[in-house]
Amino acid sequence: MTDLVPVRRALISVSDKTGLVDFATALAGHGVQLVSTGGTARTLREAGLSVQDVSDMTGFPEMMDGRVKTLHPVVHGGLLALRDNDDHVDAMTTHDIAPIDLVVVNLYPFEETVAKGAVYAEVIENIDIGGPAMIRSAAKNHGFVNVVVDVEDYDGVLAELAANGGQTSYALRQRLAQTAYARTAAYDTAVSTWMAAQVEGAPRRRTFGGQLAQSLRYGENPHQAAAFYTDGSARPGVATATQHQGKELSYNNINDTDAAFELISEFSGQGPACAIIKHANPCGVATGATLAEAYTRAFDCDRTSAFGGIIALNQPLDGETAEAISGIFTEVVIAPGADADAIGIFGQKKNLRLLTTDGLADPAQAALIAKQVSGGFLVQDKDVGRIARDALKVVTKRKPSEQELSDMLFAWTVAKHVKSNAIIYVKDGATVGVGAGQMSRVDSTRIAARKAIDMAEAMGLSAPLTQGSVVASDAFFPFADGLITAAEAGATALIQPGGSMRDDEVIKAADEAGLAMVFTGMRHFRH
Repeated sequence: MTDLVPVRRALISVSDKTGLVDFATALAGHGVQLVSTGGTARTLREAGLSVQDVSDMTGFPEMMDGRVKTLHPVVHGGLLALRDNDDHVDAMTTHDIAPIDLVVVNLYPFEETVAKGAVYAEVIENIDIGGPAMIRSAAKNHGFVNVVVDVEDYDGVLAELAANGGQTSYALRQRLAQTAYARTAAYDTAVSTWMAAQVEGAPRRRTFGGQLAQSLRYGENPHQAAAFYTDGSARPGVATATQHQGKELSYNNINDTDAAFELISEFSGQGPACAIIKHANPCGVATGATLAEAYTRAFDCDRTSAFGGIIALNQPLDGETAEAISGIFTEVVIAPGADADAIGIFGQKKNLRLLTTDGLADPAQAALIAKQVSGGFLVQDKDVGRIARDALKVVTKRKPSEQELSDMLFAWTVAKHVKSNAIIYVKDGATVGVGAGQMSRVDSTRIAARKAIDMAEAMGLSAPLTQGSVVASDAFFPFADGLITAAEAGATALIQPGGSMRDDEVIKAADEAGLAMVFTGMRHFRH
């Protein structure tokens, strides 16, 4: 093996033909012989390039609807042969195998086929076999063979050929091989993940894959290296959003923006709504007659915590709302679109990032959540649980009013996106107190109430914001103390899962306080 090796023959077979003709034309300009298959060969010929069909090279036609075309010793022998091994060279001569120095393959569009909701048979036909096989053969023999799986690497290969007289360096081939193995691993991950959803039970083996979207300045803290990878699912949100302005997103920005957008997506089709997030927890969520009103009501829940936060909207951002948001420092605003007035207003805020998406995420769409632990990782279904109004069980003597029911369902939706133990006070479609992440549920209840008192004082109000509110708890009250604390803060109704050994005690306390309470039968722990 030597550092520089010449590229004399290239096998090209791609589904994504972006930049294909220009790349192949440049290769031909370096005297590289082009070998190809099917549609790729047709595209190259239409561009006036001379191309040899793989079937002419192997002596076998493409068969079985294209399932078999490159799975042949002439192809893989040309890829795997060690050029400095006499036995390998003799075998190539004996069996009339010519070396292949460059493989360009970007695989059947399996991920895109799944994402568009294709039927089972169509998905199966988009599982590439010959492509990954060639990629792995070429990558294994990177001492002599170049393998390209991403359009982004075309320019790098051409630059080396130009700089080295039609040769490439070992450093380039090694880097290309690493990218190639990561691509086939991610591809197999996509296939196995889709297949796992078609069978019952937890699969014996589970993998995860991604494509680098962005190298980050650092992780949660400056001493931690970090990067952002996309999984190919194309789910609306931070991974697929368009950034209009501002410096690049940080690790914490991405994490918080995702939390904000997933929460606001719960309010699709429910009128203007706004969520303000800090450290992955909402510090204010509200609806309103307009987006500007929804923002103001969310901001009024906790004006202090909103500083430097992430704002998510469920409708395209307009100028009035942008003007209101510009009143304080905000890290990121994400919305399903933005008008020219809003973009112009935000353009004057150089440190504010504006992200727009093509729509809201589907809160009912199934997905997997993975969390690394020492020696392994935990995998679970995404929490897509929702409770309809007619599924609520009234357990107290007093039934909730229609307004209380609406507010309880609103609070329950927000609670799903708050770190446990979660307590949410809501009044008239807006949070007025949020208690998150405490080890004791009663502490969360007290903290949320205290925040509401502080905000009322800051706004010059005589009564706490929680007066006449409802409360949601992400899990059951183990004792009556949390409920009593909520009642003392002015709450009139509660929504909780139920299921405690002391439910009777808690229900009795609610009745004695004149509260209405409903059970959902579902909890929303979020760790």
